[in-house]
Amino acid sequence: MPYEPPTHTVERSLRATTGAKIVAGVDEVGRGAWAGPVTVCAAVTGLRRPPAGLTDSKLLTRERRTALAAELTTWVTAHGLGHSSPEEIDKLGMTEALRLAATRALDALPVRPDAVILDGKHDYLGAPWQVRTVIKGDQSCIAVAAASVLAKVQRDAMMAELGTGCSEFSFEDNVGYPSPVHRAALEELGPTPHHRLSWAYLDSLPRWQHLKRPRIAPDVIDLESEGQLGFDFTGA
Repeated sequence: MPYEPPTHTVERSLRATTGAKIVAGVDEVGRGAWAGPVTVCAAVTGLRRPPAGLTDSKLLTRERRTALAAELTTWVTAHGLGHSSPEEIDKLGMTEALRLAATRALDALPVRPDAVILDGKHDYLGAPWQVRTVIKGDQSCIAVAAASVLAKVQRDAMMAELGTGCSEFSFEDNVGYPSPVHRAALEELGPTPHHRLSWAYLDSLPRWQHLKRPRIAPDVIDLESEGQLGFDFTGA
């Protein structure tokens, strides 16, 4: 399906209106998964022309994402990755877990950015960062698109590695998101140490409901739209 390539428009606007010299694009992956961490990438790209085909990672095949990520690691000026574990997600809630992972990603950069372009409509990062939120920023902003691809490929690799010890869950394919194989394994074997135990999927698994941890105050970010509550997974 044709799509418009991302640009530096938002970054140029931030530079012009705020005086920012270093702008990082930030994107996350794994927010609505049942298992595994939530992963955030912060990427600094400058104003150079991006590699051909760069866009939101969800619009790319796994093979193309992997090849593009390998190219991006040397093309970007800098990038950092941060993760929040299932335990941190259960303890803090998703909004705080995202903030923690994003802070870790930004702290991993060699230079502190003057401003951040954050994918989506919710500023889960907040002060002291100067943040510009952009809906579908992973499709429209070059730095955010780069972060999207790098985060996705990194987390997919992590989930495949985690899956070697619990092959019945097929983490290498579903990367912790809802799928028929994933649900069947949960019903039979129960959650692994990699599962989020405050998630609503446990409400549909009577045999394992005793493991569910209480949710803290409702998150600002809508998780249901990311697939947390349903079993009809269509994409990660």
